[in-house]
Amino acid sequence: MKASPSDQRSILDIQRFDQQATSLRHKAANLPELADLASTTVKANNARDLRIAAETELSDVKRELLRAEGDVEQIVMRITRDEARLIGGSASPKELEQLQHEVGTLGARRSELEEVELEIMMRVDAINERITTLKAEEAEHAAVIADLEIRKENAMAIINNGLDAIAKDRSETLQSIEKALVDLYEKIRDTTGGAGAAALLGGACGGCNLSINTVELKRVADLADDEVVRCEECRCILVRGV
Repeated sequence: MKASPSDQRSILDIQRFDQQATSLRHKAANLPELADLASTTVKANNARDLRIAAETELSDVKRELLRAEGDVEQIVMRITRDEARLIGGSASPKELEQLQHEVGTLGARRSELEEVELEIMMRVDAINERITTLKAEEAEHAAVIADLEIRKENAMAIINNGLDAIAKDRSETLQSIEKALVDLYEKIRDTTGGAGAAALLGGACGGCNLSINTVELKRVADLADDEVVRCEECRCILVRGV
């Protein structure tokens, strides 16, 4: 295959543009903000899940508190009723004795239930404190995520601007190169996944960085300037006279 020396040098520019674009895409895929966003999002989700679990637990404990309060209220009502009968003095001595015993028993039961009620109230306070802490953590993570999103978008805007500029230069350069040479370049890149073109410098291929043997170098040197040369190792287009 033949191509003018200028076209061969231009295909090196295309290779450079493609390398720059690949580097920018790699940078975009590995922005530190992306890793920080993923890590912080996991923390935010964990805090949210814990907060939801705590709110569910709080709802259950509040129902437990209502039952405990109802038990205490019933005991208080019975004590109030019995004390009223004691004060009224209309009961017989035996009934008064029974009422006094019942009031004493109910008083002890009331103390037990109030201790239970107090313990439940303390659990409610502890859960509320936990929920407040988790909400603060969620808010903190949300602020960090918002900041990271802005930083990511700014970094991506710079990268995308760079890619747009590279694409523009590449497109303009392609217009001056023979299509057959461009097609060969693209085919090599698609097939090998490596460089499509590289400079021949210091007796080595700039694509695979391997030295070329003396016999091959002599053969290449004897070829016409418009002859397209390929590296025997990586098969990329070797551009001479760069």
